[in-house]
Amino acid sequence: MDEKLAKKGIEMRKAVLGAEYVERSMQSADDFNQDFQGLLNEYCWGFCWGDDTLSRRERSILNLGMIAALGRTHEFELHFRGAINNGLTREELKQVLHQIAVYCGMPAGVESFRIARKVLAELDAKKEG
Repeated sequence: MDEKLAKKGIEMRKAVLGAEYVERSMQSADDFNQDFQGLLNEYCWGFCWGDDTLSRRERSILNLGMIAALGRTHEFELHFRGAINNGLTREELKQVLHQIAVYCGMPAGVESFRIARKVLAELDAKKEG
C-alpha cells in the first residue's frame, strides 16, 4: 500500500463526502471489507481524486453523470452531497441533472431530480433549524 496516496485519499474523501460519513465507513469496516476501504482510500480517492489535473467540481460533475447512468442511487445521493461540498450551485446542479436526463434517459433524470430534491430539502431544513 502507498501510505502517501492512502493519506491523501482519506483527506480528499473527507473533504468531498464529509468527515462524519468517512469515519463511520472506516470504523464499521471489518475483516471482510477492511482491504476494500483501503483500496477506496488509496486508489479512488488518493490516486484519482487526488490528482489535480481536474478540479473537484469537474470530478463531481463527471461522477454524477456516470453514477446516474449506472443507476446507483445510493452513490448518486452521496456524490450529489459531495458536489455541493465541492461548490456546485443549485443552478449548476439543475443543469447537470438536465444533461443526465437527456443523455441517460428520462427515468435516470426523474430519479436524479428526486434524490436532489430530497438532499436539498434536508440541507434547507438544517439551515432553518
